[in-house]
Amino acid sequence: MNKKMAIIATKGTLDWAYPPFILSSTAAALGYDVEVFFTFYGLKLLEKNLDVQVSPLGNPGMPMSFPIPVLFQALPGVQSFVTSMMKKKIEDKGVAPLDELRALCLEADVKFVACQMTVDLFEMDINTFIDEVTYAGAAAFISFAGDAEISLYI
Repeated sequence: MNKKMAIIATKGTLDWAYPPFILSSTAAALGYDVEVFFTFYGLKLLEKNLDVQVSPLGNPGMPMSFPIPVLFQALPGVQSFVTSMMKKKIEDKGVAPLDELRALCLEADVKFVACQMTVDLFEMDINTFIDEVTYAGAAAFISFAGDAEISLYI
């Protein structure tokens, strides 16, 4: 019987998208059965058009090439600017783009589960999600996570 890893992904920004995809693909490569439960804003990571941004606002730990005052972070266009800076850094450092990491997870049989309650709550169009997504409630995820050696909340 394989070891299991359960991840809850709750955030849908560029900087918070990497941890669930990196950890789940790595665990799958190490032989774990992996399930990622996407809920609330994490559902953004299941969209076919994986167009996510990073927000510097309220993110004091984000390393920047130069400090950006909090008041400036709230101005229009700053989020797009910071996102382009982060994407350039990701590319320059040779880090895989998100769509490649997500595809790698799917190739490694990582199971992506969308929280049905959240999909219903926000009246989301499931046609915008990738085809490999399954839909379930918290009870189904807890059933998997209850047997997991590793459970993470991201």
